[in-house]
Amino acid sequence: MSGDVTDLLRDRRVNAVLAWLVVALILAVAAGSVVQGELLWAGFTGALACIVLFPPLAYRNSQAMLPWEIVLLAALPVVGRLFTTVPVTGNLATYLSVAAVALIVSVELQLFTAVKMTPRFAVVFVGVTTMAAAGIWAVARWAVDRTLGTTFILDPALSEHAIEEALMWQFVASTVAGIGAGVFFAWYVGRQVAVARLPEEVGQ
Repeated sequence: MSGDVTDLLRDRRVNAVLAWLVVALILAVAAGSVVQGELLWAGFTGALACIVLFPPLAYRNSQAMLPWEIVLLAALPVVGRLFTTVPVTGNLATYLSVAAVALIVSVELQLFTAVKMTPRFAVVFVGVTTMAAAGIWAVARWAVDRTLGTTFILDPALSEHAIEEALMWQFVASTVAGIGAGVFFAWYVGRQVAVARLPEEVGQ
């Protein structure tokens, strides 16, 4: 029995170290975005890091981290967008990043609260959360365009109809990415997440 406890603690420490390393990578991406002048994207990346860090801050325990695989999955599109130079690829990374936020929120609810989702509900929840996050992201870009004169959405070279059509396609792409993230979440939580990472044990 003591051996099982030792293995459990070791696994928890390893998971925490790996998750913190990925968080450091996300923060580095945020800093890189600031250097490149991508302040809006830097804010999005910083918000992602804050969401990931919510459990250890709330429980005041550095080991109360999400599974490192989930954190890495959320970080990949963020890192990819920083280094891409192709607009289509950049947009795809944005959609995946929005879905990653919804995925992180869903995993945190599943692991660190009393909320338990069935696989079907998880797919719907992550999809809807992604749509909500995409809406907030669109409003943020619109607000920056209005206040700073940028062209994230309000591009003078495009007609109002073209802007609306592009925005709707972004919502469609984000929804598809969210449904994909929901399917992954349902599979991962159902098969891979250990009970050992629940807050009752993390807080001990």
